[in-house]
Amino acid sequence: MELDIKPLMPGMDFAVEIKNIDLSRSLDNVIFEEIRQAVFSYAVVVIRGQSIDDEQQISFSERFGELEKSLVKIDGEIKFPQIYITTNVGKDDKILPRDHASAKYHRGNSLWHSDSSFKPIPANISILSGREVPPFGGETEFADARYAYDSWPGSISGVEKCELDDLICEHSITFSRQLVVGDIFSEEDKKSIKPVRQALIRKHPETGRKALYVGSHCHFIEGWEYPRSRALIAELTSWMTRPEFVYAHKWRPLDLVMWDNRSVVHRGNPWPDEDYRRVMHRTTVAGDGPTV
Repeated sequence: MELDIKPLMPGMDFAVEIKNIDLSRSLDNVIFEEIRQAVFSYAVVVIRGQSIDDEQQISFSERFGELEKSLVKIDGEIKFPQIYITTNVGKDDKILPRDHASAKYHRGNSLWHSDSSFKPIPANISILSGREVPPFGGETEFADARYAYDSWPGSISGVEKCELDDLICEHSITFSRQLVVGDIFSEEDKKSIKPVRQALIRKHPETGRKALYVGSHCHFIEGWEYPRSRALIAELTSWMTRPEFVYAHKWRPLDLVMWDNRSVVHRGNPWPDEDYRRVMHRTTVAGDGPTV
């Protein structure tokens, strides 16, 4: 059985929908390997209508590799630490006010980023299940960092593409969140989430393709004067997120979207979050090692 693959960005090997797959059932190794290769090749894979629970999502996700873990507490207990929940709904099942700490934190997702680039070992693949989605707004946009690297003409300041390969950047989630919601982390938090070093160019181990590795967590370039550093990061991010490199996913209930953080950056668009619920469950396949 060959996968039924529909291009979502015609003319590009980027973003596809796979049809006629039911992830609530166990997939044989051949079909799973085709899905895995599709994620590597197309960077974003959409599978609609997946009525799965957390255990099924974890079981499917673990076939890609070890999962990142976060402490998700429900009624004081840790349940499914492999699941990261992004939502505007509180424990009382009511929509959170916009000034709630959790609501503020998640607004940082409105900036272009790559998941876990602020960790010493950044993420490989993210798998997001849309359990509840608003009737409009809340799209997730993906920018192909591979095409952006391939087509980058060089900097207006004279920096050539060949010079990017050896550059190292500092990534920090405390820096990126300040851009949107101010200083929301305690001093204790800051000690546990210190900045990390990442390569500016990330090479995919399976495809060999290079991609720009910037975004909101990317603070500055080591060894460069700060203004010059920020200018190049802004220029690269602006180039990478040009409309021709972007796929905008309009969510339907029970969509499942997978993306390769080594090849894309993404962001979440706003929606009337005081009127409509949005509940998204994400599993994240851990990286294989540091980029530098």
